[in-house]
Amino acid sequence: MAEALIALGGNVGDARATLRKAIDLFCDGYDIRLLARSHDYRTPPWGDENQASFINLCIAVETKLTPLQLLARAQEVERALGRQRTKDRRWGPRTADLDILAYDDVVLDEPELTLPHPRLLERAFVLAPLAEIAADRIIGGVRVRDALARVDTTGIERLDAGC
Repeated sequence: MAEALIALGGNVGDARATLRKAIDLFCDGYDIRLLARSHDYRTPPWGDENQASFINLCIAVETKLTPLQLLARAQEVERALGRQRTKDRRWGPRTADLDILAYDDVVLDEPELTLPHPRLLERAFVLAPLAEIAADRIIGGVRVRDALARVDTTGIERLDAGC
């Protein structure tokens, strides 16, 4: 079994409800078992700033799947929740986005998947929730809590556990 860290985000419709459903669809308890879940965070849009705020969170999972199988499962969940990657605007609005941040200590550079996630250490909207569940995890030679301390977290708001 491998441990993977996954970032989830969305800003279309009831994003918190959609992301809860995404976790339920993704973590089947057999191939993928949920180990930890961060709080939800309201975050300013990144890349394309002319859109609604996002809800972001991170989960840690234990999985029997290979990295590419895990990616396929993530994309199946995105499609089930209405995401159409071929029609999406880069960094634009989306119902659900699931990104594999890390898979054990695997380093992978394939056309469809790079591990660890290549922009993880520069994105506060990922690092804030990730630090909640994996602060001491070292990814790409950097401790998650240290990476978070180096980025601007302006506008990132941890939400209560309520819906």
